[in-house]
Amino acid sequence: MNMSILRRGLILSVCAALSVAGPAFAAVKVQEVKSPGGISAYLAEDHTTPVIAITFGFRGGSALDPAAKLGLSGFATSTLDEGAGDLDSFAFQSELQDRAITIRFGDETDMIRGNLVTTSPNAQRTYELMRMALLTPRFDAEPVERIRRQILVGIAAREQNPGRIARKTLMEAVLPGHPYARENDGTAQSLAAITVEDLRAWRKLRFAKDRLLVSAAGDITPADLGKAMDLMFGELPQTTGLDVTLPQATAPAKGQTIRVEKDLPQSIVYIAQKGIMRRDPDWYIASVNDYVFGSGSFASRLMNEVREKRGLAYSISTSLQPYDAGALMFGSVGTRADQADTSLSIMRDEWKKMAAAGPTQKELDDAKQYLTGAWPLRFTSTGSIADILLAVQRDKLGLDYIDKRNSLIEAVTLADAKRVAQKLYDPEGLTVVIVGPAPKAAGAAKAPAKPAKP
Repeated sequence: MNMSILRRGLILSVCAALSVAGPAFAAVKVQEVKSPGGISAYLAEDHTTPVIAITFGFRGGSALDPAAKLGLSGFATSTLDEGAGDLDSFAFQSELQDRAITIRFGDETDMIRGNLVTTSPNAQRTYELMRMALLTPRFDAEPVERIRRQILVGIAAREQNPGRIARKTLMEAVLPGHPYARENDGTAQSLAAITVEDLRAWRKLRFAKDRLLVSAAGDITPADLGKAMDLMFGELPQTTGLDVTLPQATAPAKGQTIRVEKDLPQSIVYIAQKGIMRRDPDWYIASVNDYVFGSGSFASRLMNEVREKRGLAYSISTSLQPYDAGALMFGSVGTRADQADTSLSIMRDEWKKMAAAGPTQKELDDAKQYLTGAWPLRFTSTGSIADILLAVQRDKLGLDYIDKRNSLIEAVTLADAKRVAQKLYDPEGLTVVIVGPAPKAAGAAKAPAKPAKP
């Protein structure tokens, strides 16, 4: 299919969807709320449905786990809702199910997150259950061992997954020795070393008001949110003295190519180079360029060159990944084993072209139209709004960010895009990991059989 036709189709689809999403998006008005106990939150109040979502995070994530006990944060967050206070795991989970309450925890590289979604009639009990999970999790033997087994099954599956192998190898190559290069969910050995006392110590260390961010959306007033925050978080310590500062993470200036030989019918190629921080003034320009180059899926330059024109790959993409202590740009392609080197060569050529000339005016206009048009579609539920507001706080974007975000995209000029492309895209800095059969084996797998001698 012609790519310009496909791009127009994507944009028209978004515009059609906006006729539904537009009113909800327009209704998102954000205010800052402070509880009687001094806890702050961003709130998007909306009483059209009796649904409440609260998302929160504590700065400092799985990158802070001790080297000998990798996976501690993931293990701990998976067990917080497996019984708390006077409720064992079955009783706690049964009450959540009976009241249609969602309570979840999770670990990210730089943050520990939690969220709840509930209906207004069950809100008070939801806050009480969340308070129990944060302050008095039980860590009983049965659920702890059950969760440990589940994580170990995931680790065993991960070790055979080509994509995970490629990413692990890549991160160890571009950020050797840095916490960001480690596997968040740990290893079989590190999981085995984690005790119930480790889980209890982790909870006491990681939850403190000085690293807490809170956002809320839905059928809740500022006064009620203030009371809810004090109930859930009010008894947490002001600080635990945890230092969340990590060493600077900087990719090497000179890239390399690493091959991991696996007997596979296809090859997975992962690429990384130095990226751009979220707080960089050029972030929005870089985001537009990335959409043009690789993150725009079927509307991207890489998809057009590698898949649509040549049929070499079934998936190809790029992304910008800012961390608290550094930033990377990623690329990946999944391709037939005997075409891996060809696909990689085209990607390198496109990297050079982007660095040299940046996007065209049409590519820039199409990207801006899509990125601004699709923005309202992110506000599709009460929970998604709460999640966005937490990201706004984390990145210190301000109360008016939702309203001004599209203007920041619209302000990107062709001169801006070319300048940032030249600065950001670095063909010499690309580190590449290829997971798949050796080149000769890949070629032999596709070579026609020789006719038998008469």
